[in-house]
Amino acid sequence: MTASLPRQATPPDEPPRPPEDRRHMIRRRTLTLLIIVLLIGVPAGYLVISAAQSRDSGLDKEKKYSATGLSEGWPSKVQRRLYQVPVPHPSNKVAYYETNNWKTSRLYVQFQTTHAGLDQFLSDLGVDRDDLTKDRITISARDQKVTGWKFAGPGSRPGDYFGLIHQQKNPQPTHDVVVNTGNPTYPMVYVVSRTVP
Repeated sequence: MTASLPRQATPPDEPPRPPEDRRHMIRRRTLTLLIIVLLIGVPAGYLVISAAQSRDSGLDKEKKYSATGLSEGWPSKVQRRLYQVPVPHPSNKVAYYETNNWKTSRLYVQFQTTHAGLDQFLSDLGVDRDDLTKDRITISARDQKVTGWKFAGPGSRPGDYFGLIHQQKNPQPTHDVVVNTGNPTYPMVYVVSRTVP
């Protein structure tokens, strides 16, 4: 048997309260239930939505970083600055791919530009067109395999390709550059920038 607590007597100057009617009791309980649902349900719903978004973001990043080959679009400004790959404006057919390991980090970039854009790109690297050597493929077979670039075979003509290696002292990156002039108006540029962390 439970012991009942003594009730406090009402003050003598206060009239006794009437008993709570059914309508008032239902309204009070509904309001209490609504407050409990809001206090518990809204944060719980937020956590579920946040967890789903976080998981989707992780899957997107996993897909991005497990991809092999080039991704369409411009490398980030940080990547372009770190690897010293100044993609000129205007450029199209821009694609890139980055690999990192404990030995060497590489940024692969391709873009098509105008002749003025090519001159600007070479100037920003610290070289000029005189440094390009005809029929010199400076991007290794290994790097071509990573990106899917093919500088020989059907459709390629002798004299379309020019290459250079822009060697710099560590920690500055080294650039392997191949320029395809098969399109006489818009040359295609391929760059592999290597840094040693």
